[in-house]
Amino acid sequence: MIRRLELTPGGPTGRRTLAEEAAAELHELILSGELPSGTALRLEELAKRLDMSQMPIREGLRRMAALGLVEIVPHKGAWVRELSMEDLRDTHATRLALESLAVRAAATRFSDSDASTARDALAEHVRLSKLGDNIASRQAHTEFHFAIYRAGGSRWLPRAIEPVWQNSERYRFGSRQTKARIEQTRREHQAILDACVAHDEAGAEAALREHLEGAMQRITETMERRSARSTGKP
Repeated sequence: MIRRLELTPGGPTGRRTLAEEAAAELHELILSGELPSGTALRLEELAKRLDMSQMPIREGLRRMAALGLVEIVPHKGAWVRELSMEDLRDTHATRLALESLAVRAAATRFSDSDASTARDALAEHVRLSKLGDNIASRQAHTEFHFAIYRAGGSRWLPRAIEPVWQNSERYRFGSRQTKARIEQTRREHQAILDACVAHDEAGAEAALREHLEGAMQRITETMERRSARSTGKP
């Protein structure tokens, strides 16, 4: 079963408050790119779009700001935070620092139960990627990584990772993945998992860093292509 992160809005739909529902809807709209970076977030427009009053929308925006996905300036308004190379590099460096600590901690105490949870999430991620279900695949990908990070036993590391993880998810552009890319990603994830199962701290960190560096390179190339198209450069 896919677990929600502690700070991420969600939970069973029937048990959400209106504010939680608004936060969950805004969260998905931002991560999916339906509300692109720089979009002005006007309460009246969002209330019509989500078919609810402005009060829960306002609280939902505050929760998105707490995750670093939205910027709110008093008396000026709110908007989706911009994507930029500077922000991407900062996000990547922070993830490397925090997630390296987390995966090393996990490798020291990784249990059979932890391995089973991570394997199930990885299998689900591969299955959903092949189906082209970007939303569910993204959730399974998150569960794989955080199943490992939670195994380290720290109360605070997964919480510290979550906001920067959420920001990095905005850079995962939603095109359908090729079979080769899905398999490459599976191998990278499997290498992280195998090192944790073997209680190989250095190996787990090395595998994680290779995975994150590869993702950083692909995202950078995509952003550069988009920038070139927008400016008319060849």
